[in-house]
Amino acid sequence: MKTRITALLALVFCVVASGLHAAEDFKGSWTISPSNEPGQIQFGLILRREGSRSQSESDWPVEEFQGLDLASSARHDVKFSITRDAGRLDCEGYLGNGEGAGVFQFSPDGEFVKSMAAMGFDGISDEMQFAMAVHDVSLEFAKSMRSEKLAGLTTDMLLAFRIHGVTLQFIRELRAAGIAPEDSDMLVAFRIHGVTPAFVSSVGKLGYADLKPDQLVAMRIHGVTPDYISAMKARGLKNLTIDKLVSLRVHGID
Repeated sequence: MKTRITALLALVFCVVASGLHAAEDFKGSWTISPSNEPGQIQFGLILRREGSRSQSESDWPVEEFQGLDLASSARHDVKFSITRDAGRLDCEGYLGNGEGAGVFQFSPDGEFVKSMAAMGFDGISDEMQFAMAVHDVSLEFAKSMRSEKLAGLTTDMLLAFRIHGVTLQFIRELRAAGIAPEDSDMLVAFRIHGVTPAFVSSVGKLGYADLKPDQLVAMRIHGVTPDYISAMKARGLKNLTIDKLVSLRVHGID
């Protein structure tokens, strides 16, 4: 199963490129609200440029918000910045009781594109550079992924990795569970459909080792869980291959 990365990026982070623009055009609005995760802030960004619009909202580490005053619960003006490898966000607005909003300007880092190209990741437009800053596609992250020698590791794929949570730890845990990931697109599919190292290990303990990536994805899509497999075996069904189990689920046999 191959994931259409271009479509994924359009759905998750809607950026419609309309040609190159000057850096000063990268202006938009931001929002802040409390996060359920310790040490995190829920940070949202909206960027509008010549008929295009991009929006994202996710948890960001508190320590990245340089100059942001979180100590006061009273409404107050704020001015802060966030610096990542791809560029810097300069923000100003207001904050009160952990919630706020304002405007930002993005300044792309002039050396970032050159450094990425030196590692083989080219084709970075200004819109993509902004997206890479938002999703923290750092030079170190790009270098670590390149060292894994994954097939199909393009510039777009690096961004998809960050959006969907494909990390070096995820890859190594999959290997420890008996899966040797070699295809970048399949790793994104694993994250989208919930093929985790724990799932692979649980299935392996039931006698299903050395499964193909497509089989693991099909299991998650159709709900072939370890509990389902155990239940079918308990009812006396024998010679249950993964393909047969998927077929049972497809036809509603429970």
